[in-house]
Amino acid sequence: MTSTQSIPTPGASAPGTGTPAPAGTPQPGSGRPRRAGLPGRRTTRPADRGASRVFRWLATGAGTLILVVLAAVAVFLVIKAWPALSTPAEQLADEVSLLGGSTLLEFVGPLVFGTVLAAALALLLAMPVALGIALFISHYSPRRLANALGYVVDLLAAIPSVVYGLWGSLVLAPAIQPLWAWLGSTFGWIPLFSGVVSPTGRVLATVGMVLAVMILPIITAVTREVFLQTPRLHEEAALALGATRWEMVRTAVLPFARSGIVSAAMLGLGRALGETMAVLMILSPGMLYSFKLLVAGQQQTIAANIAGQFPEANPMGVSTLIATGLALFLITLLVNMAARAIVARRKDFSGAN
Repeated sequence: MTSTQSIPTPGASAPGTGTPAPAGTPQPGSGRPRRAGLPGRRTTRPADRGASRVFRWLATGAGTLILVVLAAVAVFLVIKAWPALSTPAEQLADEVSLLGGSTLLEFVGPLVFGTVLAAALALLLAMPVALGIALFISHYSPRRLANALGYVVDLLAAIPSVVYGLWGSLVLAPAIQPLWAWLGSTFGWIPLFSGVVSPTGRVLATVGMVLAVMILPIITAVTREVFLQTPRLHEEAALALGATRWEMVRTAVLPFARSGIVSAAMLGLGRALGETMAVLMILSPGMLYSFKLLVAGQQQTIAANIAGQFPEANPMGVSTLIATGLALFLITLLVNMAARAIVARRKDFSGAN
């Protein structure tokens, strides 16, 4: 004769005790415990309703809008530049010669070279200063001084580029010309400082300094915030192991902030690539592939050339200038894509992990 064993029901007394078993207690012969009041089947996430749905659609629309604007700019540049791109070189020669070249490629090439050279020089001058200011604000200065200095640096971003151009052409260029003359006479054997130094100071080196001041606020602001996000335990661990303040910064802060530093540098580089008025008001332009930073009439940037040539250009000349704008658009796009790739590759090795 076999005996059957009844399966206890939820709320029945637990075996060997007189108290009822709590809901969710695993019963003999059963699988995983069930939560009290929940059905056995898997529940799904409730759908958005009301304000939640409105917010989701607004966020999606805002993210899509930037893609639409970017595509619209690209389409506009291609359509307006197509007459210059599709015209044979011999027919375009007369129009391009009025702008400073013999063919479209010979016209665009020096402008691309001058744009990249000026932006790279500005980034080279601004990055060490920006990193030093950001580290001083985040890890060295007293709190009151850090707040005041942060406000002063942020105010530099509110100054219009025309003001920077006036300052650079009327104040900085005459004041710094003796320094350029000394560099030319002392280090003239270096290709960057060779040649006859301009007596006016309106050279690419001056433009690089002005652009460095212009991109300083954005690089400093981004790197400062990244430095402040360094985990406190990382810094305290480095100090507890006997590291000095600089060793702590070098081993804990800078590795953690590497991706943010790259992002800040690329943001500053993008600003320098597209700057127009300051370059137009300072630089004595030229259409050469030249690394001479202290000689006038050597380089020119795309944005400044468009602003200077556009009022007097005929329809085909306007199309040619817009073609150079398309080249600047592609350069900026490539710079941002490269920055994203660098950040995505380096973040796995940062101190954040």
